[in-house]
Formats: sequence, structure tokens, C-alpha cells
Amino acid sequence: MAIWDAVHESMPREELEQLQLERLQATLNRVYKNVTCYRNKFNEAGIVPEDVQSLADLKKLPFTTKEDLRLNYPYGMFAVPLREVVRIHSSSGTTGKPTVVGYTRNDIKTWSNLVARFMTAAGVTHDDVVQIAFGYGMFTGAFGLHYGAETIGASVIPMGSGNTEKQIMIMQDYKSTVLVGTPSYAITLADRMERMGVDPKGLSLKVGLFGGEPWSEAMRREIETRLCLSATDNYGLSEIIGPGVAGECQCKCGMHIFEDAFIPEIIDPDTGETLPPGSVGELVLTTLTKEAFPMIRYRTRDMTSLDYAQCDCGRTMVRMKKTMGRSDDMLIIKGVNVFPSQIEEVLVAIEGCEPHYQLVVDRHGALDVLEVRIEVTENIFFDEMKMQRAFLEKVEKRIESVLGVGVTVKLVEPNSIPRHEGKAARVIDLRKI
Repeated sequence: MAIWDAVHESMPREELEQLQLERLQATLNRVYKNVTCYRNKFNEAGIVPEDVQSLADLKKLPFTTKEDLRLNYPYGMFAVPLREVVRIHSSSGTTGKPTVVGYTRNDIKTWSNLVARFMTAAGVTHDDVVQIAFGYGMFTGAFGLHYGAETIGASVIPMGSGNTEKQIMIMQDYKSTVLVGTPSYAITLADRMERMGVDPKGLSLKVGLFGGEPWSEAMRREIETRLCLSATDNYGLSEIIGPGVAGECQCKCGMHIFEDAFIPEIIDPDTGETLPPGSVGELVLTTLTKEAFPMIRYRTRDMTSLDYAQCDCGRTMVRMKKTMGRSDDMLIIKGVNVFPSQIEEVLVAIEGCEPHYQLVVDRHGALDVLEVRIEVTENIFFDEMKMQRAFLEKVEKRIESVLGVGVTVKLVEPNSIPRHEGKAARVIDLRKI
């Protein structure tokens, strides 16, 4: 299997940890000197950069949260003068103003090479034609994959999101071999191909690079079967760099985190305590190479676990499992933690269910209740009531056996749940109304 940067991606762990420490100490000195927010945080904690003498000392440092970024909007977290910033992006804020991130010329080069790593790991080469179905603009996804593909030497089609029938026409005419987008949009493409009578076996697609939202192994199988390609996962977030934090190799047994550029930790989201390797918890990331917008112990809110065993591909860097969801988006139903990806695993495995669903959370009295709305095939939707009831009970029992909590399932007509060009809106929380 090809490795883009074998020197760093296959570095012995002892050497890697020494490199991490050197880069961490340099980063801490820079942020303490140049970022008022960090200087104040460190002073409040009674810590100076020189106190960090080992990687184990990292946990002494305070966390950075999205609230810190909002309070320092727009440029307060930048560690270089604005004249050195050549690119400004922002992440989609859930409330209020977005979080603004910046890149120096070196940051753009670093970013491009990190994305080239996971694209190479997934099987992309300079002979490929890469169709990017992410939206261009302030979102980092499209630009990250665009520059990574160009760094490898592949041909890039900057298609952007939406315009689904034209996407399919471009795939047919331009002989696209790699598809980039969200996994939910990949399903939308497959649906449209079926309606148009387009056989995916007649396309040139071989690799799909999907990210931007959590997705299950069952959804991977669905995409691979329906689009006739190898679907790989990758992970990133604008506050850290965009795509390029981690990505799967062809072994598909976790996403390699590029530890020469980022230090990952897993913490208990409630206590902030650092958890041992293998534990499921919230991912915290510290950047080691970013100039314009370094982040120290940034709380991603993404729930996952880390595996330090060496991968068969030859890379020595730790692997993170697919994110199970977010610690702040997690649903608690009757005291049970529920992630949308768990329900998706169940639904995709049941014949007759379409991979389109929504979770509707409401409150009846003092109790939270969860309704799972799922699209079903036309045959089931138009079946007699007795058969529908049996199907409903089957789905409800299967979900309850996985979650350990009862839910209500509602069958809806094919194509009745809104399709999304970006991240799918999986959860409707009526408790906030």
C-alpha cells in the first residue's frame, strides 16, 4: 500500500513522541507570547510553557472550547498578524456567529500534504480524476480535498454540492474515478441514479472519500454496493485544520491520526479527566504545526476511542474509530445515551428500510420520548395494515435490543424525508420549541 509521507507516517513511536514534545513546546511558547486568550488561560491556571517537560504534562493545560473562539471573534485567537494570513475560513456555527480560522502560506502547504496522506491511504493516485461534491466557500471540506488531490497530482473537478443530475452526467462524461462528499449525499446520488436508470457499474468510480458527518459500517456497505466503489472515512474540523486530521487506509480499521501534526487525547466529557487508551470518550486535539491558528487541547465534542496497535498498512500512527456522534448532540432517552449512528446500523440492516431516517425527540410530561421516522420501500408502504404492523414491531424490537430503550417507529412514504446536499439533518428536537 502506498504511503505519501513514509518518514512521518511510519515513524517509530519513540521518535514520534520526541518530535511531538519539541513541537508542543514551541507551539506553547508561541501562543503564550502572541495569543492573549491563551496567556490569560495559562496565567489563571498558574502555568507557563516551561512547565511542560513531557507529553504527560499536557493534561495540566486548560482546555480550549468553541466558546473561547466565539468570545475572541473574529481574529482574537490568531497567533500571527493578519498580513501573514493568506486564507480565512469559518465553521458553521450552531448559534450566533461562526468561528473564524486562518491559515498562513505554510499552513496551506501543511494542510495540503496532510490531506494528500489520507487520500493516498485510501488509494488515490496521480492518475485519478477527483470529483468534489462538497460545497465550496467558507466550509473547509472542499478546499482541503481539492488541494490534497492536486498535491498528489490527480485531476480535480470542483463540482461543488447539489445539482445532482449534473453530478451524475459529469461522472459519466468526465470519467470521474474518485468521489468526495458527505456519506448522506452519496446515498442521494445512488437514489437519483436508480431513478434515472444509470447503472453505477458503467461509471469509472473506484474510491469514495466521505466525511463531514458520522456514518455507520452499515451505511458504508450500502454506499459501496450501490455506487460500486471503495468507501473510506476521513475526519477533520475547521477549528483544527479542516479535513486532514485523520483518515482511513485501505484496511478500513480506523482512521490514522497524523500525530506529528496533532496530539489526540480521550477525556471523560463530564469530568474532563484523561482516559486510558481504548476508552470511549470525547476527542481532544492539540495542534503542533499550525502557525496562524494553533489550538491547545481543543474539545471537539466528538465521541470516539483510540487504538495504538500498529496497522497492517505499515503506518505507526494511532487510529481513531468512527465517531459515534457528539457529546453535546447525544440524546438521552429514559437515562440511556443514544447516538443516531446506532439506530442507522439497525435500519440499514433491515430489508425494506431505506437509509433515510429522522429522529424526533419530544417530551411527554417529565419523560423524553423518541420517535424514529423511516422511509420504507413502496411495497411495504402500500402493504396491508397487518403486514405493516408486523414490520413496525420487528423494527421497534430490533432497535430496543440495540439501544436498551423502547422507541416509537413511524413509517413514512419513499422520498418524504428531505434530502440534503451537505450534512443530513438527522435529529429534530421538539423539546427546544
